[in-house]
Amino acid sequence: MRATIWRGLRIAAAIALVVVPFGYAITGIHPDVLMGAGCGLAVGVGVGLRGGARGGAWTGILIGSVVGITVALIAGLIPGNGVGVLGVPALALAIGMIDGLGGSSLSGYRDVCRETFIMAVLLTLGFFPGWVALGILSAVRAEGILSFGGAALVVPVLAMPWVALLAGLLSHRREGWRGTRPPWMLVLGAALPVALLVYLAAIGRIDEVGGLSGIRLIGGIASLLFWGALVYPGAVFLLGRAVTRWLQPRLRVYARLADYLRVMWVPIGGFAVGYLTIIVLFAGFYGMLERFQPGAFSSAGTGVIDWLSFAFFNALAQDYAAIVPVSVAARALVGAHLILSVGWALVLFAAVMSSIQPRLDRIARSHAEEAED
Repeated sequence: MRATIWRGLRIAAAIALVVVPFGYAITGIHPDVLMGAGCGLAVGVGVGLRGGARGGAWTGILIGSVVGITVALIAGLIPGNGVGVLGVPALALAIGMIDGLGGSSLSGYRDVCRETFIMAVLLTLGFFPGWVALGILSAVRAEGILSFGGAALVVPVLAMPWVALLAGLLSHRREGWRGTRPPWMLVLGAALPVALLVYLAAIGRIDEVGGLSGIRLIGGIASLLFWGALVYPGAVFLLGRAVTRWLQPRLRVYARLADYLRVMWVPIGGFAVGYLTIIVLFAGFYGMLERFQPGAFSSAGTGVIDWLSFAFFNALAQDYAAIVPVSVAARALVGAHLILSVGWALVLFAAVMSSIQPRLDRIARSHAEEAED
């Protein structure tokens, strides 16, 4: 149990690190960022903690990050809050990415329905932080479930049969798919959101769609269903599946890279310690030279942070605009710093490679044997 909780926290932290900055880069509206982060965390942790081919921490981070970024992007681009139109593309994208995983168990309408229902519930939970920030839950308590806020609360669940049917129709021709005809219960469930939309229009809850009203309202609803419930989610589903199929073999490189990093972790740490030691040492030299020879550096600061920054950029052979060496002693000191930094990198790299090369060769042989199997 403790291992599962720790794994979920690591997945959530990685997704939040990706989605939250991206959300604020798109929009400064907190509810939009909350909805993106909430959906990404709910879907990513849910996928990452489940077993089978769909499980795995990296799989959860990938799917959760993409779903969260997509929700934040759509929420930031739509005028107003646009809560009601986020559930369908987010659900279609999540199912498409899961379907694109190698070894996916989505081989029939029953599997698609099960997976779509789970993702719909997770997305509903993920939308809650944004709904709270927008005050939708308060509006539901005041106006009832047929209000705009109430409709937003049930969009992922209402869209579940339609997205499952659409995913099945787009996947039923592939090899290994069981059953080409969708179950009649699924077709009936997919028709319910359409019937609900017509019912809301009939009782006056929807009096305008895309600027159309009155007699032309029926045409507006038909256009909304065609684009919003057929073309849009279908394209998002196919895009999500294609993205996952393209990324998955390329992400395996990082799994193999982890084996090499475990071997090189200690040498990398030793290199970092030595490099930082050189930076701190020369920061002291620069400050001492300026103290005993004022004017050796132009625009020299008086704080240790200034000298550490100057030494850091010198170690990378980069100019530091705020401080420039002027005197001969200052230029000689900068030159010595550059020579020592470059020499340290070259010598240590050669020493590390000679010491760990046998272990790297063993890892490479192991990966080659796995590829042959």
